Amino acid sequence: MDFNNSYARLPEKFYQRINPVAVENPELIRVNHSLATELALDLPEDDNALAALFSGNAVIEGMDPVAMAYAGHQFGGFVPQLGDGRAVLLGEVISNIGKRFDIQLKGSGQTRFSRNGDGRSALGPVIREYIVSEAMHALGVPTSRALAMVTTGERVFREGPVPGGIFTRVASGLVRVGTFEYFAARNDVEAVRHLADYVIDRHYPEAKSAANPYIDLFRRVCEATAQLIASWMEVGFIHGVMNTDNTSICGETIDYGPCAFMDTYVPDKVFSSIDHAGRYAYNNQPTIGQWNMAALGGCLLGLFDDDVEKARAIGEEELKIFIPAFKKHYMDRMCRKIGLNSADERGFQLVRNLMQLMHQNHVDFTIAFRELSEDMNRFTALFAEIATIEPWVAEWSERIARQGESSAVVQERMCATNPVYIPRNHQIERAIRAAEDQNDFSLTHQLINILKTPYTVQSSSEIYIAPPKPEEVVRQTFCGT
Repeated sequence: MDFNNSYARLPEKFYQRINPVAVENPELIRVNHSLATELALDLPEDDNALAALFSGNAVIEGMDPVAMAYAGHQFGGFVPQLGDGRAVLLGEVISNIGKRFDIQLKGSGQTRFSRNGDGRSALGPVIREYIVSEAMHALGVPTSRALAMVTTGERVFREGPVPGGIFTRVASGLVRVGTFEYFAARNDVEAVRHLADYVIDRHYPEAKSAANPYIDLFRRVCEATAQLIASWMEVGFIHGVMNTDNTSICGETIDYGPCAFMDTYVPDKVFSSIDHAGRYAYNNQPTIGQWNMAALGGCLLGLFDDDVEKARAIGEEELKIFIPAFKKHYMDRMCRKIGLNSADERGFQLVRNLMQLMHQNHVDFTIAFRELSEDMNRFTALFAEIATIEPWVAEWSERIARQGESSAVVQERMCATNPVYIPRNHQIERAIRAAEDQNDFSLTHQLINILKTPYTVQSSSEIYIAPPKPEEVVRQTFCGT
């Protein structure tokens, strides 16, 4: 494997050089071989060698492991030093298409950023992140990826002793808004500039040609983040912990913790066990995205203009693009979900009216849009009072007819947009329970395989389509730290 570690060539104040802490008896659960091929990784064939590699027990030539420094706003409160307290960036590889990717272990032991934590991960969060991140990729949502997961042969203590695991993730980059905040909080303008130059060189080279590359960088990150959150909401995803230290500069989903997909549509739905005030609820995600971008803009003000007032005015003006950009992407995606071939305010109002009826009738988010794509009788049967949905169906049918397209074309568009399968919370919990309690990973593998093709009906998969029974409903999810 040819590692080329650009981040490790930054000044040492950006990270701590540290090897993963060895574990007692690692065993391989799963390797994502198709992703390994995309990354041009020449992996060993032996499971023991793979377990050693993906547990951090074996650090191969060319790796230059580091724990990255960053700060962050956590639920609105600023913490000046966070950093990789249970993760190590092994290094970077160049994929088959010439793109650079980071490879990181999560649960790899204590670093100087651990803040009295054990630096380890429980097995449950490892399984959850593997399942959800790969499902998000299959759904077309920009995301970090899952390369491998292992058990450690050790117990970690949360509410009680549970099996430990280590997750190997791949990302376009792991610089966060909080990375900029770390240096801005220390008034280290040169480090902020150095980091911004690194991000431009690696992720946004087009910004180099702008009159002010740093303003253009901010604009591009805002646009990428707005588009990302629109893609989350299209599939009913709730990140759960949108702190600035969990917000990627690349416009990718990172740091899957108390994340979840909605079952019944509830616009202010919260799953995270620590989000007591609903800060990161489903419908708050665009506002929080803009809030996080404001935090980034504050870090970059010194690069916008030497005059503080002018710099602030520039930042405020650029930040105004965020909500309109989000709305455009969200409108486009949601109008497509109901079969419209173009998006406008009237079409978007049709979407909003449908979602209001879904909320009032306690209708499942994913099933509603898929049944609308496939079978009108099954769709209307989802509503407790069919009379409440009939006027909407009439208006929708009229709009679809005015498009002048065949029903087959409309249905194809909708079925390509509305998934059959999502990683439902109760199915993830079922897989985790089997793994933790019985060392049985068959449900984990089956769920991962089903979610590889979320838009196509698969045989003998009805259990993965159905919403949870009342006794199966998952009301809270957890970070696992």
